Amino acid sequence: MSQHLSGQIALVTGASRGIGREAAVALGAAGAHVILLARTVGGLEEADDEIRRAGGSATLIPADLSDFAAIDRLAPAIGARFERLDILVLNAGVLGELAPIPDIAPKIWRQVFDVNVEANWRVLRALDPLLRASEAARVIVMTSRVGGEIAKPFWGAYAASKAALEMLARTYAEETKASGVRVAIVDPGAMRTRMRAAAMPGEKPETLPHPSEIAPVILKAASQDYQGIAERMRRA
Repeated sequence: MSQHLSGQIALVTGASRGIGREAAVALGAAGAHVILLARTVGGLEEADDEIRRAGGSATLIPADLSDFAAIDRLAPAIGARFERLDILVLNAGVLGELAPIPDIAPKIWRQVFDVNVEANWRVLRALDPLLRASEAARVIVMTSRVGGEIAKPFWGAYAASKAALEMLARTYAEETKASGVRVAIVDPGAMRTRMRAAAMPGEKPETLPHPSEIAPVILKAASQDYQGIAERMRRA
């Protein structure tokens, strides 16, 4: 694989499995040093092993994004070591439960918005100075069709949270377009992930694309050639 991201510093949330892990491995193979952030230590270590086998390097940060105080401590720790951040992939998210809107428990609604919206806002807010310290930072926000293109019954909490996240990304893109920061919104579509299996238990996983198939799109959004302003991107 091309080393076109050599020397760059990337951070991927939700990097222990699924799309996050595949994004991290692809970025590492392309030459970036990847900061892996997720709750599961074992999953982080497995992702680290994959990145090293691909010739890359990584730093592991076990963290729960529902711990907002931990997010606030993130930037000083990263800044002290790296002084900048070139690529940020906001991938971590939760499904919550699929239910009619009147039946969604307030606790579940809050959990979905805490992770999918507030945690992403806090990560972006905390890391903004490091992104602006980069000559050409790229922010990649993972989304879903239900967040802005289609309305599906029973997906209310997840869909509303993704719609809010997309608008957050679009607003940040407008605020930073005069700088070197560029924002991309990546919709991977249906993929062979745990979240998809939880949402669609009757579906055959082998009929779905592997999460690695979205990696080329993420690499394109992470490149210096990408100049979009919150462009929505997906697999061809």
